[in-house]
Amino acid sequence: MSTDNTVCIVVDIQERLTPVLNGHQLFIEKSCQMLQGLQALEIPVLAAEQYPKGLGHTVAAIKEQLGDAPIFEKTKFSAWQPEAEAFVRQHGAQNIILIGVEVHVCMLQTAADLRAQGFGVYVPVECTTSRTTENKENGLAQMQNLGAVVSNIESLLFMLLKDAKHPAFKTISKLIQ
Repeated sequence: MSTDNTVCIVVDIQERLTPVLNGHQLFIEKSCQMLQGLQALEIPVLAAEQYPKGLGHTVAAIKEQLGDAPIFEKTKFSAWQPEAEAFVRQHGAQNIILIGVEVHVCMLQTAADLRAQGFGVYVPVECTTSRTTENKENGLAQMQNLGAVVSNIESLLFMLLKDAKHPAFKTISKLIQ
């Protein structure tokens, strides 16, 4: 995994869905932290929204971190849709960092589709949630069984940094403290 072959897909962090999720405030905070780190590393980001007419749009805090990153609508649970495929191919990505909800449904189906296509899938555990802890744990276990790497913010950002001489090192170091 490197800054040259990695993108991030943000899955369904939406206005009407997020408030009912387990630990949603910390989840949003950590997802913003991850997105700030990815921005410092110039990792391309794409966001998906599951049926926004019913679930609302991406929450304001996340949308602010996304800047001008593209957002597409979907009705299928997996975010591996033509828009995502075009984005991933455009950036020559081999590895995908997934953040979002719900772990045991949309995130899991996205990870399964990405793994079936041969992509490396990385999931920072702090940047995912479900309505219940059990569903989150079960979804993460299923992702691991599919070959996804369930990790954490700090490990993934430092995996992308690779060297303390990287221009974003100080920014990332301050971000994770």
